[in-house]
Amino acid sequence: MNEVNAQQTENFSLGRDFFNKKCTFMLSVANLKQLPNGDRSEVAFAGRSNVGKSSLINALFGQKKLAKTSSTPGRTQQLNYFNLDDKLYLVDLPGYGFAKAPKDIVRNWQQLINSYLVGRPNLRRVFLLIDSRHGIKKIDSEIMDMLDKAAVTYQIVLTKVDKISAAALDKIVKETQQQLKEHTAAHVSVLKTSSEKNLFLDELKNEIAELANF
Repeated sequence: MNEVNAQQTENFSLGRDFFNKKCTFMLSVANLKQLPNGDRSEVAFAGRSNVGKSSLINALFGQKKLAKTSSTPGRTQQLNYFNLDDKLYLVDLPGYGFAKAPKDIVRNWQQLINSYLVGRPNLRRVFLLIDSRHGIKKIDSEIMDMLDKAAVTYQIVLTKVDKISAAALDKIVKETQQQLKEHTAAHVSVLKTSSEKNLFLDELKNEIAELANF
């Protein structure tokens, strides 16, 4: 093993070890009264409907059915809580954007998300998933503005990077980094992932593990 590979293995060992721990589905939250006690660190996954939140959660743990996935946008209608080794809550937030549901239901989802984000003191970071094929859209920018105003730290995670070329990926990463300069609560580092090909997952695992040990 050369020096670079050895350093990579050492750097990622925290995340790999952490995600080898037991993770179980805990509960679905339809209103804030159902939230579990904030006695541990918490991270949340947000993104447009069908961006791949549930698929990414499954890929992180090497499980196919931990988080329910669907080809129908907007299936996740509540805050789905997962308990990782009694040390971290991982939350799958309802997708925003083109959810196929009645307007009053969509409005209730959004109110739930907004109230959750601004009122959860143990929330360490929101991982905002962006489809690498499309980049940051107007509705993503609106969510980013909301997170800025709420002073909730968030980090961009580009999904489905196996679907584009290396040159296109490099371009979208640079464009995203440039856009982040306009957002006060955004983490400076942009993460890349592919749930289908299990690419770059160690970087995200490490970020989450470090937050759990905060």
